[in-house]
Amino acid sequence: MKRRLFIQNTALAGGLAMLNPLEMIGGNPVFGSKDFPIVRVAESERNFQSKVIEKAIKEFQKNVKDEELGWLFNNCFPNTLDTTVTYTEKNGKPDTYVITGDIDAMWLRDSSAQVWPYMAFAGEDKKLQNLIAGVVNRQTSYILKDPYANAFYDDPTKVGEWASDLTDMKPGVHERKWEIDSLCYPIRLGYNYWKTTGDTSPFDEDWQKAMKSILSVFKDQQQKEDRGEYSFMRETPHATDTRALRGYGYPVNPVGLICSAFRPSDDATVFSFLVPSNFFAVVSLNQAAEMLRELSGDSETASEMESLSKEVENALHEYAIVEHEKYGKIYAFEIDGFGNKLMMDDANVPSLLSLPYLDAITHDDEVYENTRKFIWSEDNPFFFRGKAAEGIGGPHVGMDMIWPMSLTMKGLTSLDHDEIKKCTETLKNTHGETGFMHESFHKDDPKNFSRSWFAWANTLFGEFLWKTYKENPELLT
Repeated sequence: MKRRLFIQNTALAGGLAMLNPLEMIGGNPVFGSKDFPIVRVAESERNFQSKVIEKAIKEFQKNVKDEELGWLFNNCFPNTLDTTVTYTEKNGKPDTYVITGDIDAMWLRDSSAQVWPYMAFAGEDKKLQNLIAGVVNRQTSYILKDPYANAFYDDPTKVGEWASDLTDMKPGVHERKWEIDSLCYPIRLGYNYWKTTGDTSPFDEDWQKAMKSILSVFKDQQQKEDRGEYSFMRETPHATDTRALRGYGYPVNPVGLICSAFRPSDDATVFSFLVPSNFFAVVSLNQAAEMLRELSGDSETASEMESLSKEVENALHEYAIVEHEKYGKIYAFEIDGFGNKLMMDDANVPSLLSLPYLDAITHDDEVYENTRKFIWSEDNPFFFRGKAAEGIGGPHVGMDMIWPMSLTMKGLTSLDHDEIKKCTETLKNTHGETGFMHESFHKDDPKNFSRSWFAWANTLFGEFLWKTYKENPELLT
């Protein structure tokens, strides 16, 4: 038997110094069958169990010859259910709290993305359906509490570590970084829950109020009349954790786009018109409009949402496309409406790379195809190529750190079989011998990674493997 030493190397997020402790899993290496140790949480200690997910894992392992991929799928795909969800019922309704992993707080974005891959199985498992409904219900309550906040505590009275931030902080709010995608993800989750299950119970009067709140915030952050009601500053040594100009950020020319103070990485934007998130808003507004019209008969709000969606879409086509000397017409990452632009991409989703995954654009869109070539090249300042792998990172962790999420997203948005196979092989070879995905790893050394417990990266990788297995199983051999 080949014996493997499993190294755990963690780092704090937000640009803090990397730590390099050498720790074997549980203090001692524990081995399961063949070459791969048992690293998944013991069945008796799992937060939530789904028979249909366990069935999918067994099916995958039975039919995929690559045993390491089978082992990784078993570890990663159920990681959100195993370790991060707390399901209860409140006032007779499903209620689900979802932490990100090593941070005990619920992000609107992360919680949506973490349970998203289970949506395909919700029709086969009532417990799983209720779990997702509980996420929708909890997110509705959070949006009503503060639509500008990105992350919340389970305890509505808790005052957390960022209570001193210079913004309108409330008890129960973990962090109040305004990010467009924080309001798009709950719509995406709710819309697809409705389409998948037919259940309309989460979409009550509170949900309708939350949708109106989202519309109000999006319009406010177009900043047509003034700088809007949101501002944010933090006393910090990290520039990406705060906003310039007394918390309002650099000025924009109000061309119809929506300002996002922060990116899905929780890093501050340079130019507030974050292009991938505005694309996401176009899709989300139309989805919310369809739901409001069909489920509540609120045609007035639905029409306002559709009008805003069209306005944002038109502005994207007019202002977000730039001419690149090497790649032709491509999408900028951030713009300000004055002609200034930031040319890059970040691994977090929404990203330019992820636009087809979010149904914001088609794979064969010529500008997207050109953009894809640009962002997966060294012309993107946050694309890194090293001895272990190549991929996209971002300012959040720092230079030379590749995010597995970027490789997963490249595979999920690819129609090229060789590209998909290369992504799976790279991810298989860069888990740092832990059996899990991470926030990031060094381009030359996968054992030098950040966040050993990051459920979004795990579950997304599982989604990629399952999609490949169902559509192109020969690529997993």
